[in-house]
Amino acid sequence: MDFSLLLVLAVAITGLVWLLDSLFWRRSRHQRQQAAAEAKGGEKATGYKDPWPVDYARSFFPVLLIVLVLRSFIVEPFQIPSGSMRPTLEIGDFILVNKFSYGLRLPVINTEIADLGEPERGDVMVFRFPQDPSVNFIKRVIGLPGDRIRYENKQLYVNGEPVPKSMTDSDPAEAPGEELFEEHLGEADHSIYNNPQSPGPQMREIVVPDHEYFMMGDNRDHSNDSRYWGFVPEKNIVGKAFAVWMHWDGGLPSFSTVRQIN
Repeated sequence: MDFSLLLVLAVAITGLVWLLDSLFWRRSRHQRQQAAAEAKGGEKATGYKDPWPVDYARSFFPVLLIVLVLRSFIVEPFQIPSGSMRPTLEIGDFILVNKFSYGLRLPVINTEIADLGEPERGDVMVFRFPQDPSVNFIKRVIGLPGDRIRYENKQLYVNGEPVPKSMTDSDPAEAPGEELFEEHLGEADHSIYNNPQSPGPQMREIVVPDHEYFMMGDNRDHSNDSRYWGFVPEKNIVGKAFAVWMHWDGGLPSFSTVRQIN
């Protein structure tokens, strides 16, 4: 279900009903009600009653319009469904995504109408999955247009240089069997997992095409990302993830993990 499309349709329908009623229907309806009151011996009709579709449209249109503007151009909430971005993001985290960091885009058709910035190496970005644009993915921006990317023996290389990383825990309690590293990519210092028991994919050097991006999950050996299905076109960008505002794993919601996303 495309929520953006449903929201746009709801705004359009309620707005059209409200506009037509304001311009045409209300006056004639009130005139009919006045005539009916006079026919019954009254001098003036009181308590004009609008049909329920008009009443609902007038009530819901401003609320739906505000939601559409906020969600399309300012900030949109998402829930993390998988562990591909662990340890940065956990399953059940609810995140906020900045919709204008990478430019303003029209809802549904996603056409850019204002260029306000570009993704930077190290950003955590939400995008529409190239193989199925109805599905949203979240990964870290690894390669920008023109970058040369290589991944061998669990080491990431950007433009021929190894991305610095250092081990911080050889067997973290929250992820047995994994190794926890601190990686420095662009302006971002973030944690990643590597599994020493998994050979992982080996990727020869590739060049990121113009207007496309190379994405990887922080859970390097458990992430379905650009190493497997290729690049993310610029037109598929949704926004930049910047904060976790709630965690919910089926029990009571928790706000103890509210934090900025690095």
